[in-house]
Amino acid sequence: MASTIHPLSVVDPAARIGANVVIGPFCTVGPEVTLGDGVELVSHVAVAGQTTIGAGTKVFPFASLGHQPQDLKFKGEKTRLEIGERCLIREGVTMNTGTEGGGSLTSVGKECTFLAYSHVAHDCIVGNGVIFSNNVMLAGHCHVGDYVIIGGGAGVHQFVRIGHHAFVAAMSGIANDVIPYSMAVNDHRQAHLSGLNIIGLRRRGFTTEEVHELRRAYRLLFAPEGTLKERVQDVASEFDTHPLIHEILDFIRAGGDRSICTPRDDD
Repeated sequence: MASTIHPLSVVDPAARIGANVVIGPFCTVGPEVTLGDGVELVSHVAVAGQTTIGAGTKVFPFASLGHQPQDLKFKGEKTRLEIGERCLIREGVTMNTGTEGGGSLTSVGKECTFLAYSHVAHDCIVGNGVIFSNNVMLAGHCHVGDYVIIGGGAGVHQFVRIGHHAFVAAMSGIANDVIPYSMAVNDHRQAHLSGLNIIGLRRRGFTTEEVHELRRAYRLLFAPEGTLKERVQDVASEFDTHPLIHEILDFIRAGGDRSICTPRDDD
C-alpha cells in the first residue's frame, strides 16, 4: 500500500519515506529524516535533523523529534537521533539529537513506550522495551538498559546509568547509578534502592529460583560489613556461575560518572 501524506503537512521531498507510512495533518518532516515502513505520525508532529524512526512506530500530536540538543556547547554540528521499531511515542514527547562531545548519537531501542511529555536528552542510549511514564525527564548522556520502567515525573541526572530490568518509582530524583534488576524510590532527599524489582522480574518470566538467588546476592552486596569492593569480590566467588548476578557485578565494576545508588541504612 502506498504511503499517505495529508495535504496540510509539509514533508521535504528529500525525506526518505517507507511503505505504508501515514502522515496526518499539520506535521513537518525535514530533509534528512527517514521514516521506516508503517510509521504513523498522527498529527502536529515535528521531525527534524538526521533522524531515523523505525518501522511500525506511532507518534502522537505535538511530539518533537530530532531537533537540536539543549546543550549550550552545541554549534550546529551533524548529529543523529535513531528510534527503533514499534515504539509508541505519545503527546508532547521530546527527543533531541546527540552532540559531538557525547558521541553524536541519541539512540532509542525497539518496542519502547514514551508517555506524554517525557524527554530523552542528547547523547542518551535507551535500550529495548523501556517504558517512560508521563513527564519523565532524562538528562544528557544517560544509559538506560532493556526493560527499564520509570514512573511519572521522575528526573534522571546526566551521565546516570540504569541497569536492565530496573524500576524507578514516580517522582524520584535519580542522581546515582541504579544496578540491574533493582527498584529505586525517592525519600524526598535522594533516591535509594528499596530491594529488587520483583513484580517486573516476574512479568518478564524470571523463575522463582532466579529471583531468590538475586535477592540473596543483593543482601550480600549491601551488607553492612566491609567495603563495596570487598562485597563484590565475595558475591563473585559465591555465585561464580550465575549470569544474572554477574551482570550486576559487571555493572558495578564498569563504574561511571555517578556513584552507585544504595539502600538507606534503615531499609
